[in-house]
Amino acid sequence: METKNQTIVTDLVLLGFTNNNKIKFLLFFIFSIIYIVTLFGNVLIIYITLLNPNLHVPMYFFLSNLSIMDLCNISCAVPRLLMDLLSTQITISLMACTVQILLLIWMEGNECLLLAVMAFDRYVAICHPLHYPIVMRWSVCRGLVIFICIFSFACVFIPSFAMPLTLCYPNTVNHFMCEIISLMKIACGDVQYKKTVTFFLSCTALIFPFVIILVSYICIIFSVLQIHSSGRSKAFSTCTSHITVVTMYFGTGMVTYLGPTTDASSDQDKFLSVVYVIIAPMLNPFIYSLNNRDVKETIAKIL
Repeated sequence: METKNQTIVTDLVLLGFTNNNKIKFLLFFIFSIIYIVTLFGNVLIIYITLLNPNLHVPMYFFLSNLSIMDLCNISCAVPRLLMDLLSTQITISLMACTVQILLLIWMEGNECLLLAVMAFDRYVAICHPLHYPIVMRWSVCRGLVIFICIFSFACVFIPSFAMPLTLCYPNTVNHFMCEIISLMKIACGDVQYKKTVTFFLSCTALIFPFVIILVSYICIIFSVLQIHSSGRSKAFSTCTSHITVVTMYFGTGMVTYLGPTTDASSDQDKFLSVVYVIIAPMLNPFIYSLNNRDVKETIAKIL
């Protein structure tokens, strides 16, 4: 069994994706485009929602908050990644690494719960339209967003300060960012209890919202089957796009945080992280908003 040097580290070396400079420049170009598109798409959704009174409804209130969380989520990782792709050796201080982990997990937890709330909002709107103004009134919507932020904050920051992770040499991490599962592989001492707590919190943040989303969309599909054919095809198209992004986001997250973990070095974690940290924030505004008629009309007016 491999033994670790018990000297506590003060900085980490991230292995990134590759040492090939040509591939690194290509990745820099790809991730730069993705980041610019993500910023443009999410800022556009926020601006359009504020500009158009027709979009001052709970659905777009939640979408605006989702865009804010997507912007925070991708901005925690990609600017640092772009800088590292132009560097010869990727090092990050332990303090910067800790801040990145806490912010990423907080935003990811917020997004998981918010996607569940958005699915429930669509369920009430489609399956119980007469009760929608009462169930999803503005006080409830604001309260849900505030609760999500506070609950996720507590689930992330309280265990982190109560059970700080001590890292030892070798201080190399096979990832392009600081990610809790990868860091536990170089942690000192017995971290089984911390892994158990992480697994439990991951179940709360991933499985519980995913079940709500799944049940909501099953009820929506049964309800859609009862409407006429023209409306049915549009509703199925919307549901399919939503389910696609939800499956992609939650699927990769579950494999990362709930899948079997080993101390062996693996590229799987960092490639899965690309999906839910970088790709999903870029796709969300296009899938959830930009195919809406009111959104298209508002963009046309702006142009």
